[in-house]
Amino acid sequence: MPLPIKRRHLTIAISLLVLVTAVAVAWLVTKPERGKTSHTHSRVAGEPFFIKPATGATLIHGKERYVMFCASCHGAEGEGEPNWRQRMANGRLPAPPHDVSGHTWHHPDEQLVSMVRDGFVPGVTAPVGYESNMPAFGHVLSDAEIESILAYIKTFWPEAVVQAQREISLQ
Repeated sequence: MPLPIKRRHLTIAISLLVLVTAVAVAWLVTKPERGKTSHTHSRVAGEPFFIKPATGATLIHGKERYVMFCASCHGAEGEGEPNWRQRMANGRLPAPPHDVSGHTWHHPDEQLVSMVRDGFVPGVTAPVGYESNMPAFGHVLSDAEIESILAYIKTFWPEAVVQAQREISLQ
């Protein structure tokens, strides 16, 4: 037996209220500190920021992008290329690891986003005269996608390293 019109409207209204409440709670739980943390591109320009290690949808999205754009050089588990500290015949260094054995966590998030987006720019994100095989991905990845990759990379790190990198990023 169909519900009377008024009761049907009440049921729809309650369903919408539950949905809106669930979305609001999810947003509040995952929202970054204003100007301090980020998984999205909604931070205050010019202020230091920290990208939290990935969870939930960001973990899935970041891992997908990492596999598509990074793993072929930096390894499926962030292990980098063999002998990454020894120069190749062309004078360039192999891709470093993104796990705790590498130096990714020594850089602030602002610089990491720039390295992925713009590649290694001598005098900006690399020493003057430094040449790298690291391509720029800004033409195929948005800053939000780059941040999701970096959030995924941070899942390779122990909590103490995440906190150390947070300090570096927020200075």
